[in-house]
Amino acid sequence: MTDDDPTAPLPAGCRLTAEPPTAPEYVHLRRTAGLSPRTPEQAAGALENSWAWTTIRTADGALAAMGRTLGDGTWYFHLADIATDPAHQRRGLGRAVMEDLIARIERAAPPHPYITLLADPPGQRLYRSLGFVDSAPSLGMRLPR
Repeated sequence: MTDDDPTAPLPAGCRLTAEPPTAPEYVHLRRTAGLSPRTPEQAAGALENSWAWTTIRTADGALAAMGRTLGDGTWYFHLADIATDPAHQRRGLGRAVMEDLIARIERAAPPHPYITLLADPPGQRLYRSLGFVDSAPSLGMRLPR
């Protein structure tokens, strides 16, 4: 699967699974992919309490990409932790993770689920190519701590 051809297969040796990464893998990939750092304790909560996970591993079992879904299983779903190891970027892995998570939501939920994400600049082009639009007039907000 590539950014130019969403039907193309994964690169040779890569396999997509519906399993979470380990806590050390989660912490490491977030950091190497440029996402905000998280502690092992935060990783444990993410691993245990997500609605769904998608990971892509290389032939040697290394984590190359990941993403997860938070949600209530019926109408609201939030995609998070979409990350690809820099050594594997620009090969369609992020798209494959996104497409798998979206397909799983659409299979499980009643029609018209509400799917959201927060889009950092590096991912915006990919997300828009998958049909995501700005949520205006709503605005994503957070409580800084």
